[in-house]
Amino acid sequence: MRPHIICHMGTSIDGRLHPSRFTKAAAGIPADVLRGHYERIHDGFNADGWIIGRVTMNEMAKGTERHIANPPKLPREAHLGNRDGRKLAVGIDPSGRVHFGKDNVGGDHAVAVLGEQVSDAHLAELREDGASYVFAGRKGDDLPGAMAQLASLFGAKTLLLEGGGGINGAFLKHWLIDEFSTLIFPAVDGIAGSQSIVDYHGPRRRPPRRRAVAAAHPLRDAGRRNGLAAPCGRARTGLNAPRRSTQSATRLVMRGLMPA
Repeated sequence: MRPHIICHMGTSIDGRLHPSRFTKAAAGIPADVLRGHYERIHDGFNADGWIIGRVTMNEMAKGTERHIANPPKLPREAHLGNRDGRKLAVGIDPSGRVHFGKDNVGGDHAVAVLGEQVSDAHLAELREDGASYVFAGRKGDDLPGAMAQLASLFGAKTLLLEGGGGINGAFLKHWLIDEFSTLIFPAVDGIAGSQSIVDYHGPRRRPPRRRAVAAAHPLRDAGRRNGLAAPCGRARTGLNAPRRSTQSATRLVMRGLMPA
């Protein structure tokens, strides 16, 4: 058994990933409103933790590599630090390049998903930090096995997959995404080749057998009057939106993604 995995992401109306390249929100909508919607829904899932890739985890962990003199030879098996009832901050890090410097990321217990080829020095560093780790095969690409360990060792029942696009694509490749929760912001990126919220690199695969859109929810600015200036499906962007627009995002929920 593995946890139920929800891919929770924010995107522009053209499906792109990086908010730094989005057009500005409509006049009168502060930028932090968009982030606030995302965090509020994240918290509302009450999941057991969240999963991100190496690049994003490095940015959040902000640790530095330490020299471990004469590290002991350690077995390639899971190591559990002191979780102390906290949620899990899971980083997919096959090569062992994320340095935590502590046992948590934003207060949630740090868990590294590694390949068996990582050095003993890196494992010793993680143990000194108080972090936990599990292995995903020799190359670190056995994601189904790693997710099963998060369920059996940590009791994780629901986890949020929150990017980037490459790691989301890897999870989709293994049919590990049970549900998408996608916030569509009223903005565009517009740059050809920009990373999307799901970027799978590999051979062409058959599409899922079943897709089911469960709900689409327009989201208003906090403190605005009831009613929407733009109905769901007509997201207004900062390119030419009127000043009194009250819609700042639309949330799309999709369930029932299954392999062919």
